[in-house]
Amino acid sequence: MAKPAKTLTPRQITAPPVDPAQRRADTAEQQRLRRLHAPRLGWGGRFAGRAPVEDTGTVYTGPSTQAAGLYPFLLGAGLPARGVPLGRDMLTGELVCIDPADWVGRLTTNPNVWVMSQPGAGKSALVKRMLMVYSALGFMPVIPGDVKGEYTQLIQQLGGSVVRIGDGSGRLNPLDSGPLKHTVRSLPMERRDLLLDVLTARRLETLGALLSTKHGLGRSADEIQRSALTCAVQLAADACPGEDPIVPDVITVLRQAPEALRNRLAAHDATYQDLTRSVIAGLDNLCGGPLKGLFDGPTTVDLDLNSSAVSVDISALRSRGSDTLSAGMIATWAYTYSSIDSARSTGLIQRRLVVGMDEMWRALRAGPGLVDSMDSIGRLARGDGDVIIYVTHSTQDVESLPTEEDRAKARGLMDRCDTWVIGASTDEELAHVTGKRQLTEQERAIISSWSSATSTGLDAGDTVHPGRGKYLLKIGSRPGIAVAMELTATESRLYHTDYKKRPAR
Repeated sequence: MAKPAKTLTPRQITAPPVDPAQRRADTAEQQRLRRLHAPRLGWGGRFAGRAPVEDTGTVYTGPSTQAAGLYPFLLGAGLPARGVPLGRDMLTGELVCIDPADWVGRLTTNPNVWVMSQPGAGKSALVKRMLMVYSALGFMPVIPGDVKGEYTQLIQQLGGSVVRIGDGSGRLNPLDSGPLKHTVRSLPMERRDLLLDVLTARRLETLGALLSTKHGLGRSADEIQRSALTCAVQLAADACPGEDPIVPDVITVLRQAPEALRNRLAAHDATYQDLTRSVIAGLDNLCGGPLKGLFDGPTTVDLDLNSSAVSVDISALRSRGSDTLSAGMIATWAYTYSSIDSARSTGLIQRRLVVGMDEMWRALRAGPGLVDSMDSIGRLARGDGDVIIYVTHSTQDVESLPTEEDRAKARGLMDRCDTWVIGASTDEELAHVTGKRQLTEQERAIISSWSSATSTGLDAGDTVHPGRGKYLLKIGSRPGIAVAMELTATESRLYHTDYKKRPAR
């Protein structure tokens, strides 16, 4: 009797025949993996350590002084990978980005950034990268006073406008109305009068800042002098409708002593001369001596606020001395931001700014006028959505101001910077920083190690600063993140600020 046919399952019908050699190889591989990797509860067999029940683990708690031996808390938490890429975390290799404009309300309370380190450690390179990336994100990079001319090439590559001041290359009128010059006439009467009052206040702020330098009065104008300047500037502007008055026009009004001005001061003849003699002498100093040709006439080149970026190059003033350069910084900083603020008030510009205030230590020592200007700019940054980057060498630059009032205002600038980028600095400097931003012992050790030269540099022509491109990113009270930044070939060409190497002897 014939056997009935065997019924095959669908799997048996579709599955290919199994090679016995392949089966033996698969079995051997599985056995090898079992020997390398234990199962969840461990290997079986005698003395193999198999656990009959999975251990849930024990949770221990303790203070940071005790737990530091297990985890020393050297690393800050990771940041979102968006914004400006700074470089790699020196301990984890993770990409670190900085984005103060987007951090407001989440990680920080304001977008201001404080950048400090020794010279040659790469502060300017970091600022330039922020300017370049933020430009691609729709911001308008602004350099209100380029002391070394090192931002000119970058701004031009971004399609921006560069205005040069000094030594025949250009002149700046402290009383210039900026973008309002061509728009005030077309405004309604009420709004026009309001903007003219604002313009007069801005003119006086710039002029008062210049007078506070050593080339002016050498101090802040008192209340009587400010009253005389206010009236004189207004009378000079009324005498040339449709045009901007210049500093010599204000001097002429003060010397002519019109009745409106004498009544304003409640003074006559000799009394009037005593009250205005100092301010007239200070204005004369702004139009002559080392400052001759800088602030004594109309502005030669207006700021092009329709361009993608703006820079005011005052590197030509370096040959006139430090005091002249500081006065130029005061004038250009006040003029640039006043022009932008005026353009915003009339709807001519809507873009957010990223303002690089490099070499601020030089201007801080020039007089109290700039501290007030910088203070007002920093307070408005959050509301306007701007990013203000303060660049300096040391927190001790703040303590070099002449009065305690100015020092307190300058300290306020640091307090309004939630984001700090600290490069190579000495132990003494870091002790002062700790008063503003709490640094751990490990953070101070790694920053100070960047400031110590490893060689004399006499034998190696390519020796660079040991802290070049190394920064500690400190956000509020969060643990700092040590970052190492590397430049691309294009950045190396655009960002180079070191002096030229001496020829070999």
